[in-house]
Amino acid sequence: QVRLEVSGGGLAQPGGALRLSCVASGSIDPIFTMGWYRGQPGRQRELVATFRDDNSINYADSVKGRFTISRDSAKKTVYLIMNSLKPEDTDTYYCNMEGGRFRLPYWAQGTQVTVSS
Repeated sequence: QVRLEVSGGGLAQPGGALRLSCVASGSIDPIFTMGWYRGQPGRQRELVATFRDDNSINYADSVKGRFTISRDSAKKTVYLIMNSLKPEDTDTYYCNMEGGRFRLPYWAQGTQVTVSS
């Protein structure tokens, strides 16, 4: 059984920074994509940053230059470093990976990020 576990998030002041981590366990190899999305429960999620199949990185325009996605493939872990946070970054953040024999999508439980003074 595949499981994604997220750590990090919480409360930050505008201009501050937070880091999210997401580690996968179970039969998810090979992993094709790893990334982060955000959105409210029950609503469509917005892509924040992701590693594509070809290992290139895609960022939402709203986070370019402020957020950095990185990964440790051997540890099946993806990170999101969020700098220069803005109140509009407040949202529930979700980790997503696609992998396994049938390339299935897997989602972690969301973690709340709140940017407020």
